Amino acid sequence: MNDSGVPKDPKEGARVVMYRNGSVYTTADPFATAMLVDGGTVAWVGSEQAASSIADSSMDVIDLKGALLAPGFVDSHIHLTETGVALGGLQLGGVRSADELLDAVAASHSMGTVLGHGWDETAWSDQTLPTLEELERAAGGRKVYLARVDSHSALISRSLAEAAGLEDLSEEAGGARVVRDTHTAARLAARQLSDEEIRGYQLRALSEAASNGYVALAEMAAPHIGTERDLSIASSWNGSDAGRRATPQVLPYWGALASSPDHAHAILDELPTPVLGLAGDLNIDGSIGSRTAALTSDYDDAPGERGSLYLSVEQAAAHLAACSLLGIQAGFHVIGDAGLEAALDALDAAAREVGEQRVRAAGHRFEHVEMVGGASLRRLAKYSITVSVQPVFDALWGGTGRLYEQRLGERSRAMNPFASFYAEGVPVCFGSDSPVTPLRPWSSVRACLEHRNPEQRISARAAFIGHTRAGWRAVRHSNPLMGQLVPGAPASFAVWDVEELMVQVADGRVQSWSTDPRARTPLLPALDTGGDPKCLQTVHEGEELFASPALRSRW
Repeated sequence: MNDSGVPKDPKEGARVVMYRNGSVYTTADPFATAMLVDGGTVAWVGSEQAASSIADSSMDVIDLKGALLAPGFVDSHIHLTETGVALGGLQLGGVRSADELLDAVAASHSMGTVLGHGWDETAWSDQTLPTLEELERAAGGRKVYLARVDSHSALISRSLAEAAGLEDLSEEAGGARVVRDTHTAARLAARQLSDEEIRGYQLRALSEAASNGYVALAEMAAPHIGTERDLSIASSWNGSDAGRRATPQVLPYWGALASSPDHAHAILDELPTPVLGLAGDLNIDGSIGSRTAALTSDYDDAPGERGSLYLSVEQAAAHLAACSLLGIQAGFHVIGDAGLEAALDALDAAAREVGEQRVRAAGHRFEHVEMVGGASLRRLAKYSITVSVQPVFDALWGGTGRLYEQRLGERSRAMNPFASFYAEGVPVCFGSDSPVTPLRPWSSVRACLEHRNPEQRISARAAFIGHTRAGWRAVRHSNPLMGQLVPGAPASFAVWDVEELMVQVADGRVQSWSTDPRARTPLLPALDTGGDPKCLQTVHEGEELFASPALRSRW
């Protein structure tokens, strides 16, 4: 990046860069302290002594001063525009009552629609939600759209309801809270954005990701979340135009339902940009927090309610069969146990139609999969389904008295079974579902180590791989070296200012914190220090995406 802040074109005058005097997370050498980057490729990793003999005046040399250089993170589930909107709107995660929420709306300086995200009534002592008219008065007549923390329901004002054609909403029918089809209508009415506004929101999200060590993001676009314009703009950040802003790579999916191979072809042909699959937030059900996830028995705090199946087994099976025949990824958003049962039955039906091998070969993926037992785990493994999960869900909502226990009671202990996925051989990758949880990858790794159920904890190394290499495998990237720092691999990494490096395991029966060099295990940041490592630089395939001023002092 030059002094004006414009990224340098890596193909024009690219120099060899030597990073030294730190710690390099690499399987090539667990004691490596230096790495050589030539353009977009890792050219060498090794010891400080060897670095001294290699370094010369033709190279840029960065003294890591003890910093960690590690593969860049991949977020396996994100919504770019929604993340940017949430970052720029009202932050409602800290409100603890309807009155506080109304005060936040009244204090908003927005001249257009008042947008906000993050309220969670399960953390309120009085869980009564504000009404349509109360939101209308607080906003002074402005339209209001406030997404719940899970983004599966929202609170809206009377004026937004009218703009979305939802005049039939009444206080008796649920008032200001909208779910399912009414939520989709309200969200799309609130998102009447120009291309310039969409780019601005997406750039804000991409910049946030880059500053937290992400080199790639799986964009889970879908018609009920945003338009095809959103998808097209998201994909355009991957362009190679000279002088463009270097950003994390966007890995696009489109959550549209196909009824046959011809229909799937038609969907793909009509999209404004290529996608990796018809997967992601193609919802089989909703969320636990909004009580729309499909359950086999009632919600503990709402007798008679079991959520909803958004797709039938037959619809899901036709979609899986169509995508399997085309050799492309299919997949669903699935959270409740009844939702998962429907998805697994659909897999069985698709396999009967097109053959188990075709289903396995397509590399389908399911998002979230929070409620899953032993038999279901084995069925997921049978079809090589990649499960894309969000560890911070457990950190936020697991444990005594929290959302999962309120909604599910004893069933909450079995939520998000990370260790069980690994034990049964189910491929796993990790993400944030941003804006549902923040783009903080080390907090996500920590959540794996500190799962509320000790039986479901995994090591920091397993969690780190799930956030890096596994993310590339989940999108079936053609280069098997992506997510690793070995000679010949793409130079995609982040540099971290760390307090201490350790081997961290989740099994309390063995030594949990060890720096014993005999293990020959690459070290990761100690995550029991009360804070996350600070990102100093993010680089993807040789292009600098982010650099803090602190890194510049090390040149």
